[in-house]
Amino acid sequence: MDVLDVSDVGLSRRDRFEWFRDTVSDELMPFSMDTRDRTNFRARITDLELGATRVSTFTFSPVSSRRTAADIRRGDPEDYQLAWVRRGSLKISQRDVRSVITAAGDFALTSSSMPLANDGGSPDGLASVSVLKIPRSALALRPDRVDRLLAQPIRGDRGTAAVFRSFLSTLLTQGATCERPELAAMESIAVDLATACLAQQLGRPQDAPAEARAQEMLQRVIRFIDTNLGDSELTPRAVADHHNISLRTLYNLFRDQPMSVAARIRHGRLEGARQDLERPESSGRAVQTVALRWGFTSAPGFGRAFREAYGVTPTEHRAAALAARPEAA
Repeated sequence: MDVLDVSDVGLSRRDRFEWFRDTVSDELMPFSMDTRDRTNFRARITDLELGATRVSTFTFSPVSSRRTAADIRRGDPEDYQLAWVRRGSLKISQRDVRSVITAAGDFALTSSSMPLANDGGSPDGLASVSVLKIPRSALALRPDRVDRLLAQPIRGDRGTAAVFRSFLSTLLTQGATCERPELAAMESIAVDLATACLAQQLGRPQDAPAEARAQEMLQRVIRFIDTNLGDSELTPRAVADHHNISLRTLYNLFRDQPMSVAARIRHGRLEGARQDLERPESSGRAVQTVALRWGFTSAPGFGRAFREAYGVTPTEHRAAALAARPEAA
């Protein structure tokens, strides 16, 4: 979990707001932002990356922000942002809808692909908002239906929204203690609960068309794969059996994806091993141990696959990564 506090960046008081504005634009998406009091501006950003999904918490002095068509052209991650107002209030305008969330604990949904305006603040000085960024492709609901919820307040004290809020609270408290495979599992739960929360607002989930159900199954399969990469018996057949679908159906789900199901398993394992090899705390582990942790049953096979993917052996990659770290200089 990454934490950035504006008071720790070594800038003058007048420069701190610019730092916050630029950091939000870089980390979230391009924004224009202003504040009534630049001299006494305070802010803190906490970022928890789960995978393709992430949760960012912003605590800040009152600000007004705008995302224009020009900002969208500068950068569009094609995300939905499900914002949980934890303190203060957030006024949002998108698609000619203007909502005021007055009660801490409520949610609001926005899209990165449409112009947006919001104002956030708190009577006692600091507002706090946690934002779950969900890739549009990961949400198993039709975009034209989801867009009906943009800038609409969603009560967080009942139904699925209350369950989702409780999960987010625990995730943000304990996320820093989780390892990467655990966070991958948390991503699956977060997306499922967010989808259920939005579906509850739209009506019965079973009303979704066949394409949406197929998309939902695809995302379930992807999250299952990402969570179980360390299982050496994870194969396309095992994935299909776990989800009670045929191999043909599984292959059809991946027909328009950048990688086949087998390639995704292989790539995920190699990426997990590569990141492990780069970590100083893993420097004492044998390469074979790292390979086994990520589902490879043969050290020579792992070595060949790694070299084919990255152009170097696992040992060479580890040595280069550790040598490049600042403390190694």
